[in-house]
Amino acid sequence: MLSNHKYFFVFLFALIIFTRFYKLNWGDDFFFNPDENNMISSVLQMSHKNLDPKFYAYGQFPLYLTFFTTPKHDFKAVALTLRFWSAIFSVLSLFILYFIGQKIFKTNKDSFSFLILLIFTPGLIQLSHFGTTESILLFVFSVNIFLSFKIYDNFKFKHLLLAGLISGIGLATKISALILTTPIFLSILFRFIKTKNKFLPFLLSILFIFITLIIGIIFSPYNLLNFPQFLSSIKYEIGVANGQIPVFYTRQFIGSLSYLFQLQKIFPYTNGLPIFIFGIFGLCIIFKSWIINHKSSPYLLLILFSSLIYFIYQGQLFVKWTRFMSPIIFVLPFLAVFILQKIKSRYLYYILILISILPGIYFMKIYFNTDIRVMASDWLNHNISIDNEILSESGNVVDIPVFGQLRVNNFDFYTLDNDVNNLEKLTQSINKSDYIIIPSRRVFKNQNNSNFLNSQNYYQKLFSGQFGFNLIKTFSNNNSLFLNSENAEETWSVFDNPTVRVFKRQ
Repeated sequence: MLSNHKYFFVFLFALIIFTRFYKLNWGDDFFFNPDENNMISSVLQMSHKNLDPKFYAYGQFPLYLTFFTTPKHDFKAVALTLRFWSAIFSVLSLFILYFIGQKIFKTNKDSFSFLILLIFTPGLIQLSHFGTTESILLFVFSVNIFLSFKIYDNFKFKHLLLAGLISGIGLATKISALILTTPIFLSILFRFIKTKNKFLPFLLSILFIFITLIIGIIFSPYNLLNFPQFLSSIKYEIGVANGQIPVFYTRQFIGSLSYLFQLQKIFPYTNGLPIFIFGIFGLCIIFKSWIINHKSSPYLLLILFSSLIYFIYQGQLFVKWTRFMSPIIFVLPFLAVFILQKIKSRYLYYILILISILPGIYFMKIYFNTDIRVMASDWLNHNISIDNEILSESGNVVDIPVFGQLRVNNFDFYTLDNDVNNLEKLTQSINKSDYIIIPSRRVFKNQNNSNFLNSQNYYQKLFSGQFGFNLIKTFSNNNSLFLNSENAEETWSVFDNPTVRVFKRQ
């Protein structure tokens, strides 16, 4: 007979599978995530005779994993396989984090609470539905934290070997995953402090680095075999990340404040506002305990120090995409449990858990509905004549409408403030257009400062009706309970759930 705890665990497992795998084909056979599209294109051009991905923004591990497991090598099949593996690594990460929670919280009640919060963390649900690298990186970080406990407690060579294998997979997925090895180095340092052996930590660190590099090369060989192209790609990505290479899709970060941006525009959305608030208070409880008791659990230090180091490094970059925070999204649900532990009332405890998971439940609705862009396209094709002129915006992976024969001018607003000739072209387009479509928040939210005066002027006049256009239809499926998803970092909504606005000339 299964105990009640085992029955509940089975129930939670079913929830994990449902929230990670339901509607992996979101987008209704259109693929709107540019990172997915780049990886899909790379996989499709590979063959068994030539495994050079010709794409080095990421490592080859996720590309090879997809290439060798895709039943049919067409665009849709590759996309779904990428998403399948992303969901698999998300599921594995949740189980590893659950075991980490057991080590910290000791009780089934708190460990289950942690797992429930993770299951319904909106950002983790979203990342499992993107066929990108983020779920793999979360898995690597989670396993390294778990193994850091083992190394600190009772070091065995197999722990270091497994850590090198997992970290090598992380390296073969993305070069920046090297920072995810922090828990292992910290555990070796803590063990040195504990045993006062000076030579062993140095030897173990060298051995760990060696294993990680070897595995990284094995699973991503073309980083060396095609080193000039790899180096060129890495230099470009570093230039974009540091803001030295200006590109249109990073304009939202102009003037943004490091760390504050993530606290305002990423974590409240990826975790949901309740978990975000509870997590902040949970951190305060931990600090208070440290101050009063002058000591802390080494396991807790391994988690928080590793996550803090990651946040400090990634948070200071010019680009601050939501996906950069994916390995540490679990931290706020983890901290929130320290608040729940303080709740003595059983009913209040459950009420707070319910409140905490509401944003995740609300987020799931986007997978139950028709994709916003498909919904908007259907309406446009049924309500606008093919004789009408439509002005829209370029720069989206797939232009709206995604199907049909409407006459659409996808104007490049990203060059509007760089070329005076484009201002005249825009004026002409406005004068001859019957409808104007804003397919997402990408331009009007990002080009809204003194660097983009022409863009500011255009959207101000459009929204105020000075151009003679009125807003007649809005297609929105806001994915953030208590918050407006358009105010988040743009990739939180524009890939899977943008707001589409339609204006008509009056």
